[in-house]
Amino acid sequence: MKLRLSLVFTGIFLSSAIALKPRALLSDTVQLTQDDIGDFSAIDFADEATVSLAESNVQACKVFPGDRDWPSVAEWARLNRTLGGALLRPTPAAAACYQGPFYDAERCQYLLTNTSFSHFWLDEPLVSLTEWSQGGTCALAMNPQGNCTRGGFPEYVVNATTVKHVQAAVNFARNKRIRLIIKNTGHDFGGRSVGAGSLSIWTHHFKAMEFIPSYRLGPYNGNAVHFGAGVESWEEKNFMAAHNISVVSPGCGTVGGVGGWMNSGGHTTITSKFGLGADQVLSLGVVTASGRFVTADPYTNPDLFFALRGGGGATYGVVTSAIMKAHPPVNVTSTSLSLTLSPSSNTTNPNPGMLTDTEQFWQGVAAYYRFAARVLDAGGYCFSYIYPLPNNSYRFTTSSSFVDLAPAAAHEFMQPLYDDLNNLGINITNPPSPFVSLYGLPSSSNGPSPGNTRYRSRLLPRENWEDDELWNKTMGAIRTATEGGYEGDFYFHGTLTSPTKEVAGWPGADNAVNPAWRRNRMHAMLMDQTPDQSTERDAVIQGYMNLLREAAPNAGSYMNEGDPGEPNWQQAFYGDHYPRLLRIKRRRDPWGLFWAPTTVGSEGWTVRAEGYHETQNGRLCRVG
Repeated sequence: MKLRLSLVFTGIFLSSAIALKPRALLSDTVQLTQDDIGDFSAIDFADEATVSLAESNVQACKVFPGDRDWPSVAEWARLNRTLGGALLRPTPAAAACYQGPFYDAERCQYLLTNTSFSHFWLDEPLVSLTEWSQGGTCALAMNPQGNCTRGGFPEYVVNATTVKHVQAAVNFARNKRIRLIIKNTGHDFGGRSVGAGSLSIWTHHFKAMEFIPSYRLGPYNGNAVHFGAGVESWEEKNFMAAHNISVVSPGCGTVGGVGGWMNSGGHTTITSKFGLGADQVLSLGVVTASGRFVTADPYTNPDLFFALRGGGGATYGVVTSAIMKAHPPVNVTSTSLSLTLSPSSNTTNPNPGMLTDTEQFWQGVAAYYRFAARVLDAGGYCFSYIYPLPNNSYRFTTSSSFVDLAPAAAHEFMQPLYDDLNNLGINITNPPSPFVSLYGLPSSSNGPSPGNTRYRSRLLPRENWEDDELWNKTMGAIRTATEGGYEGDFYFHGTLTSPTKEVAGWPGADNAVNPAWRRNRMHAMLMDQTPDQSTERDAVIQGYMNLLREAAPNAGSYMNEGDPGEPNWQQAFYGDHYPRLLRIKRRRDPWGLFWAPTTVGSEGWTVRAEGYHETQNGRLCRVG
């Protein structure tokens, strides 16, 4: 089923003494009532305040298909009637490539060759874009070995388009003790959008968007937008262009701006200027673990408002919509740099940026990264990769972006970097005409195909740039990890941004964002893309990650692009916010309904996994 709801509302009304608020989005107004529930107790509401500690700990494992307590076919059918037909039990798309009842060679060929040029996988209700976290039990391949099994894919999916759909799913999963997961676009690299034996709430079709020309809340008085949870970045950018505004939005066009991206922080091109995605939120519509729909803002349910802005997704409730700051339109000026190391090259006069000396290459990389601190302090953003190539060769690529800086000024700003490179013997010229574009220009709606990307990351703080000894240790760690690799099939990715509390403003400066972000210079990542997520392999790569951890022992990691096997993840992903977030989690969800790996409180449960390390292909049970 493909449903695209694109309703645009305008207009506001006075609803309280402290805020001038918009009308609710249509999807938020359709809610579950007692008439809907009738005698169907499986979808009745609950009350967090009445749950005792003994009651909350009674469930050893989530009910699993085949268990005596698994809902009957009749119960699932009745739930579907309540949902108006929104309950799905889809077959994994890649089943078309496997011998069996769903084999279809023509469709398999289409999935392999044409879907990356379409929105197919974003509109697919089961798939997460990282196959290993599901268990790889039905991986997309031509002539695959073995059988296609459900593995970590959910058993049922609610194609939610209204709050009522979310409430009924939340209540059914809680009352029937079924594992519950939340999925939007599937841009998930840590296993939060899949889970064996689960019911999935698919928020992808919450597509309503509203421009609010005047929104007042506390000290905030300005433009705002109201987005449904399923709105993707490319849709937000079309909306920005139509209303002549800028909204802090994911850099990848098919990432949702109101789901897990925002819940865990959300960085992008303009975060050094305006803050993280979580810093933009003024109000949220949320379905809690009790099934109730509530508003969360600085004055209403402030505990939820704090936790949902940076404290991790799929943890405290299901966000259905968000009101966010809208900034004036801005231009982004970008300039790029590329260096290639080819030690075995016989070229006596290499092209600009083509180097044969290994030390010179790494000196050039270090010169750029050290200079990048100036770009961040000017409100800019840097986006870089170091790729391994055959024969001990490497390629370094990067772009530097500035907000509202004219091309000539950007060229002048970057010149000292090129002077430093030239002094190192790297004869490369400052590009004379940096590229300038309006932030919010429409971007591609085409999505990627499923792969096996696994992130391992560290947020490197500004003190590592200010202290020579720490700086040398930082660059040494990056070089060792990149050169060492693991069978040459992973690479280094560094995004540089500075979302300080000052740029976060109100109410963003007081949220659950990992404090390491506030002093960040570089989000340093080792990118692994093999399906062989073995314990042995993980140990080798963790050894390289430990060098980065040692270079920044008091920093942290970014959950959205972090490792589900991150050691001491509570501190790494949440910093000193963790105790407060855990109290909120236990109060708001005493049943342990919302669970995903490395989310707050998740240490109380474990997946009895099969196959790959950290996979979600297994029963979810309490620890101990």
